[in-house]
Amino acid sequence: MRISSFNIFNSVFRVAAVLWAMSLGTVAFAQTPAVGAKMPDFTLSTPTGKAVQMSKELQGHNLVLVVLRGFPGYQCPYCVKQVHDFVDHASDFATKNARVLLVYPGPPADLDQHAKEFLAQQADLPANIVLVTDPDYAVTNLYGLRWDAPHETAYPSTFILDKTGIVLFEKISHSHGDRLSAQDALDHLAVQ
Repeated sequence: MRISSFNIFNSVFRVAAVLWAMSLGTVAFAQTPAVGAKMPDFTLSTPTGKAVQMSKELQGHNLVLVVLRGFPGYQCPYCVKQVHDFVDHASDFATKNARVLLVYPGPPADLDQHAKEFLAQQADLPANIVLVTDPDYAVTNLYGLRWDAPHETAYPSTFILDKTGIVLFEKISHSHGDRLSAQDALDHLAVQ
């Protein structure tokens, strides 16, 4: 049996194409956690380098997980407004035994610096509100929230989790606005 160089090239090309498609599949087909599902755990760091694990933020608390747009070439004014709203209601979340975890996604170059600039626009974060950075969109991709368009990072999203990490509520915006307000999050926590 004689094998031509064309057949070898064609076979190698097909294998490479299949492997490439499979590698894309892990990101392209990431599942956004739905109501009733267990939220996959993650560990990210604050802009000052402190490791924060989502499951540890849950311990004995409900959790409001907010995925921001981060720094898509500028500080997102909708993110600034949303975070300020949550900070203003921090004591209300504390009363409901809830913590708020903010995820600030983006490419790693200067991400921590941009997150620090973002925090400078807020009042000091209360103890029950934590901001972490998501370099290279690790968590954004894990949750299927990557907004892969020019000048975009992640679909602004909010998940409310019970103490065991089960999703009780989710809102994903496919625009810059249409964010979940702190009051709406508090109202959903009241139902639980």
